[in-house]
Amino acid sequence: MQERTIGAVKVTRIEEMMGPGFPAAQFFPEFDAETFKAQEHWLAPRYYDPPSGKLVASIHSWLVQTEHHTILIDTCSGNHKPRPGMPRFDMLNSPWLERLAAAGVQPEAVDFVMCTHLHVDHVGWNTRLDNGRWVPTFPNARYLMSRTDHQHWETVARNPEAAAFERNTYNDSVLPVVEQGKSVLVDDGHACDDCLTVRAADGHTPGHVRVDLASRDRRAVFSGDALHNPVQVPLWRWNSAFCTDRDQARRTRHGILAHCAETGALLMPAHFGTPHAARIKAKGDAFELDWDWEGR
Repeated sequence: MQERTIGAVKVTRIEEMMGPGFPAAQFFPEFDAETFKAQEHWLAPRYYDPPSGKLVASIHSWLVQTEHHTILIDTCSGNHKPRPGMPRFDMLNSPWLERLAAAGVQPEAVDFVMCTHLHVDHVGWNTRLDNGRWVPTFPNARYLMSRTDHQHWETVARNPEAAAFERNTYNDSVLPVVEQGKSVLVDDGHACDDCLTVRAADGHTPGHVRVDLASRDRRAVFSGDALHNPVQVPLWRWNSAFCTDRDQARRTRHGILAHCAETGALLMPAHFGTPHAARIKAKGDAFELDWDWEGR
């Protein structure tokens, strides 16, 4: 369990899994072996596994506890979800809920679930299987999701030619929440609690958002999948293979890094390995990491 205090807010990382994921050479469309090799001395072994050539990725949620509310940012992959063609996320049986309980939170206590986007590894615990039906895991929560992102994935789910895992993700992890009237479709600038603000950060998906935290004199940015791996800080022009608009994704990534460097906001992505969050410093036209080892 890893906790940080940001102003008056407690933030706890709730892990679902961590380990080698996608091969680096396949994950980055702009991949260049020589450029990557120059970064490998600090990437391995926490963020890159040289024997396999794979990036090390964490799949986790951020539990945010303010003075008023209990909030989850992204909900990982979920259990018992059929994800054909995506073996890392297919029919999992992980102790994620037990880890949430170990942080002192039962599902009934969650007030808001904030989805940075509706990809397979960000919405899975939105629902759970109950007597053969998918029901909201957090019965008292409002589920905040980008209006644009929801429209996109709702359309994908209705397309019989779309990938089965994408259709399944919407149908078992998003649609049950919508049908029960628990979803709130939000736009850029939407405020949650008195310290969280949704900001447009599209490019990875059409309606991807980030969540900005400001409490007292402290700031953080929950950046979702605007960045997947720490190498995208110095090599911020590198996109992931899953970015739908690569030019916009690049602009979004640069904007987040510049914001963090300028304001001192802690960068808190969804997939970075240990210590999972970092300060950002501007370095000419690039950026460098200052790891947040102390958890503050």
